[in-house]
Amino acid sequence: MRTVITAAMLIAGAAFAVPALAYDGQTCKAPGNCWQPKPGFPEKVAGTKYDPKHDPKEVSKQAESIKQMEERNRKRIENAKKTGKFEYDVAKISSN
Repeated sequence: MRTVITAAMLIAGAAFAVPALAYDGQTCKAPGNCWQPKPGFPEKVAGTKYDPKHDPKEVSKQAESIKQMEERNRKRIENAKKTGKFEYDVAKISSN
């Protein structure tokens, strides 16, 4: 029984190791530039059906939310330095 379990574990381990052997790291275009497209995909994504075509307005939403977050954090820290107590709710800070 122990032999069967050991053999099963070896086979399972080999199944996971095989994909790692597919990449040899020897076909780099330049040092550190070893990216290769998967078979059936284009070399460059831009302009193909795989191009996500991100809307600049949607992308800028994250940058705007980060600016707002930093402003709230600035107010929190400023209030904590004045009062010595950290207040998470910014609405309570402005009412003080």
